[in-house]
Amino acid sequence: MLVSLPVPYAAVCRRSVAQRLRQPLTRRHASASAPISRVFSDSKSAEFLAAAGSAESIPRLDGLPEVIVTGRANVGKSTLLNAVLGRRNLLHTSKKPGRTQTLNYYRVGPPPGHLVLVDAPGYGSRGRPEWGALFDHYVQTRSELRRVYILFHAKHGLNDVDRMMLSSLDEQCRASSGLQFTVQGIITKADTLRGDEVAKTIKKIQDEIFETAPTCLPAIVTSALESPQFGVDKVRQSIEEACGLGRAEMKVFRSP
Repeated sequence: MLVSLPVPYAAVCRRSVAQRLRQPLTRRHASASAPISRVFSDSKSAEFLAAAGSAESIPRLDGLPEVIVTGRANVGKSTLLNAVLGRRNLLHTSKKPGRTQTLNYYRVGPPPGHLVLVDAPGYGSRGRPEWGALFDHYVQTRSELRRVYILFHAKHGLNDVDRMMLSSLDEQCRASSGLQFTVQGIITKADTLRGDEVAKTIKKIQDEIFETAPTCLPAIVTSALESPQFGVDKVRQSIEEACGLGRAEMKVFRSP
């Protein structure tokens, strides 16, 4: 006998995954839905500014504070950044790893803007030496840089290349006592984990990050494809704080 259900089974499954994802992550990792902050509230104003394929082509952008986002190819970087900016396709997404091949600069907020978000090429087996050299040059010389975000796929965890990247950033952060920039991890695609493995997997990744890079701030757990999205508001909050744009000290940077 067939029983008619008021809600489709697939929808129930999706909701169940979301609920199980949130439950073990409360307090330390999870974030309740919150209104979009003033800095990110005008999503239509987010705009692509420039692309730099070499050190010589890195633009000067009126002294706005900057954050840069990196990670292994196919970690879900473009999808997450679109979610953070409140746009569906400002950054091109692709199933083919290695689509991002330059440092891509995006202004957040209407002109003159609040901050600049920099999307870096992915590293790892799909990366290229020249991309790594460009990233290193930017991190070592960019006075506007406030924080480096490094992304990790929840299901894949860290590999040796991730650890090398973390270790390098940790050393640079220690050398400047955190005054040049800070580092923070972001765990992406948490929805790919089964409900019974979320807590154990997230803790393992967090422990590995801390062991490799003690100066790295606690990783934010995200799922940009969940409905509602998960952890995206925490990423926005972190970016604001890194750029000195928290509620108590929010300001618009203007060119001299």
